[in-house]
Amino acid sequence: MDYPLHYPQFFTATILNWKHLLKPDKYKDIITNSLAYLVKKKRVQVFSFVIMSSHIHIMWRLKNDNIQSEVQHSFMKFTAQMIIKDLRNNHPKVLEHFFVGARDRKYQIWERNPLSIELRTEEVLYQKLLYIHENPVKAGLFLTASDYLYSSASLYETGDSVWDFLDKWEVGY
Repeated sequence: MDYPLHYPQFFTATILNWKHLLKPDKYKDIITNSLAYLVKKKRVQVFSFVIMSSHIHIMWRLKNDNIQSEVQHSFMKFTAQMIIKDLRNNHPKVLEHFFVGARDRKYQIWERNPLSIELRTEEVLYQKLLYIHENPVKAGLFLTASDYLYSSASLYETGDSVWDFLDKWEVGY
């Protein structure tokens, strides 16, 4: 049996100061399009995700010899740039809430140092999978996890998903 180079990871990123910037679907679409791109370029394999209004959770595995910090950085940088571009063009007053005036950036969308944890056992992996999918239910947005579009829960609950970049986690994957 060929073993992968990388364990699956639980990745969490939060919008600066937990602002609810990701409420509009157009910003959620930036994230899902970016995930689809990373999968297409064979940088990651995505097993689950949820996009909430102030944060995201993803369970993914790096593919081949990709480096975790590089993949995360490019994902965070690209999504931030696309959101800033839209804010600049369509919501300049909202963009001002993300002004930081730092040496390396004028605006900041994501909190620094996102969380990334290797999932080394099936037990922990399934715990995180459930946690990801239950986020919209615990937030009171939906009664069942599979009713929330911007999540992978429907793939696991019904076998259907609108997200073609997802791979369903299977035991021993």
